[in-house]
Amino acid sequence: MAIRRRTPKDPEGRMPLMEHLRELKRRITVSALAVLVGTVVGWIYYDDVYRHLSQPFRDYKMQNPESIVALNFGNPTAAFSQQISISIFAGLLLSSPIWLYQIWAFIMPGLTRREKKISMAFFAATIPLFAAGSWFGYITLPKALAILYSFTPDEDTSSNIQQTTDYFTFVMRFIFAFGAAWLLPVVLVALSALGVVTGRQLLRGWRPAVLLIFIASAMITPTPDPVTMFLLAGPLVLLYFGAVGIAMLIGRKRQEARPDWLDTPEDQASVLD
Repeated sequence: MAIRRRTPKDPEGRMPLMEHLRELKRRITVSALAVLVGTVVGWIYYDDVYRHLSQPFRDYKMQNPESIVALNFGNPTAAFSQQISISIFAGLLLSSPIWLYQIWAFIMPGLTRREKKISMAFFAATIPLFAAGSWFGYITLPKALAILYSFTPDEDTSSNIQQTTDYFTFVMRFIFAFGAAWLLPVVLVALSALGVVTGRQLLRGWRPAVLLIFIASAMITPTPDPVTMFLLAGPLVLLYFGAVGIAMLIGRKRQEARPDWLDTPEDQASVLD
């Protein structure tokens, strides 16, 4: 029986293409299994998850008893399909520490030992950031619903009876969008650690970055009011400048580790030749 020899690990984190593909497959498998386990847990506690996600809707009905709003299951399979989608959503949230780590771990082999220490310290904030962003979206949701439902004409013949699937799709996308948006600093630090951008470049481009953050916030938040947009864009701007500081620290450490003989243009040209 032939014994398969393991490919020796490159000290600089380099690996062949097939090894990269096997590593990607392994990361995806682990993430999928974690989501599956989280989905099972979400299915078991479906009633509690349903109650929490529909709480903003019930709060609006209590605050506006004159409004005719209701959630409707449009067909016999709607309740079953809704339980599956909500369970998967709960599974994604519960397993987020695992699949977020798998994404980061796939990038990690390309970093130096010093960059790994810096980036791992910042990655420790990834899970709290995602959780905080999701929670922030959840507590912002009642205001968003109140604004959207306020457009219903105030007449006896008007009502806002919507499909349950539409409501929960809106809620889940809203919460997940806030959680994903708060991962902006992690993405920026990863790009800086990989050498794609530098902290100085991020700092010089803060004006267009802030503009893009507000534009993206306006697109993510489905409400027309500026309050919800600022609730998302404000923390993102602060997180952006926090990521700039970490990126500049990575650049400074990288510059300290740079050999002195590479500082002159002549030496750099000779290396390139």
